[in-house]
Amino acid sequence: MRHSLSVSTDWRHSLLLTSKEGIMPATRKRQRKNGSVYYEISVSRGYGKSAYTMRWDAPEGLSAKTIKARLQQAAYEFEQDCRAGKVKTRGERKEEERQAAMRRALEAKNRMTVQRFCDETFLPDLRLRCSENTAYNYRLQLEKHIYPDIGQIELSEMKSGDINELLRKYQVSGTSLSTAIKVYTIIRAVMKMAYKDELIDRNPMDRVDRPRRYKDSGTPQDPMACTVEELQRLRKALETEPLLWQTLVRLLIDSGMRVGECIGLLWRNVDFEGNTITVDGTMVYSPDKGSFRDTTKNGKSRTFGVDEETMRMLERLKEKQMLTGESSYVFTNEKTGKPLHPDSPRNYLKKLGEKCGIEGLHPHMLRHSFASVAITNGADIASVSEKLGHSDKAVTLRMYTHADKTRIDRASEIFRTALSVKDNLTNKIEKNRRIL
Repeated sequence: MRHSLSVSTDWRHSLLLTSKEGIMPATRKRQRKNGSVYYEISVSRGYGKSAYTMRWDAPEGLSAKTIKARLQQAAYEFEQDCRAGKVKTRGERKEEERQAAMRRALEAKNRMTVQRFCDETFLPDLRLRCSENTAYNYRLQLEKHIYPDIGQIELSEMKSGDINELLRKYQVSGTSLSTAIKVYTIIRAVMKMAYKDELIDRNPMDRVDRPRRYKDSGTPQDPMACTVEELQRLRKALETEPLLWQTLVRLLIDSGMRVGECIGLLWRNVDFEGNTITVDGTMVYSPDKGSFRDTTKNGKSRTFGVDEETMRMLERLKEKQMLTGESSYVFTNEKTGKPLHPDSPRNYLKKLGEKCGIEGLHPHMLRHSFASVAITNGADIASVSEKLGHSDKAVTLRMYTHADKTRIDRASEIFRTALSVKDNLTNKIEKNRRIL
């Protein structure tokens, strides 16, 4: 059944047919734009309501008398279908389609798994709000640590116990605490979005605590920073390394830059006269776009001073680079002339650390080392935070004011000294009283 077309015809023919029930279907001969002829059959639904209509095409080669008889039979059968409720108007069909779409959407909503929600909603939204690198790292964590355990659970069926069981698995398996915290943070963000989108009527994270190290776990904490002695060994070992790596690692040690910021450094960011460097971008990698330069993590640029020895290394590196082909980037692959891949410094430092006896050496460890040594030796939090590019000074304070044996001993010494001075003063006052 279809609605009639609003097409003018050269002539029209109407024939009223009376059914056994007394309803009178009407037929009308009409013509399409291409010249072909069809018959429109309509059955009235009463005053003020649109009629049921259908099109009927007469088979070729029939006489007018046969066409009339066949048309009459088609009209009668159509009227019977209308009475039986088998025929719908266009509006009724649209309403049925709308209701069906709503049912399908509801069913899909009820079958929405954690992985499907993350892939279709959470990650695309994250790419709009965060850098490509952040979105990529979130996806890696989801695929490696979250999807295998809870990815196929439907959101509406997700329970706090499922998440707690996953987090306990990472806490007791010897995995670093930082990994468990990352998993917790990502699941919390996913469930928060699902709750706001009304896909779940409760947030299971309300009964999930942030992972903490077990008292009896005995799992050693990953080293966050190098000691001064380790940094000195590292700088000594660099003397026999290629100029590219000498310069890059020295810059990481001296500045506390993120590895992506270092690789994304442009020559226009280096001020040889003022011995300063401006960080206004970072090199990131994603499977979809490959390596590309993006904005800094907090979207801001910063300028800071660099020691003269590192600046002289940069000058020599630029002179060497110009012999093979000048690039706008400071650190490039000597064979291709393209910027280094973000993973290259990580791989290099791992081998260099093994050579120097520094276990687990990686670029971010040098960033922690800069802050740790600077703060330990009296640098104020605000200045260190500014050089590191932290948008919140509390981040610097939380990440780099961890205690070590040297500072614990120093605190004890300060306490004993203060107590000794107080005792001496008290004894002196008491002695003077006795004399008087």
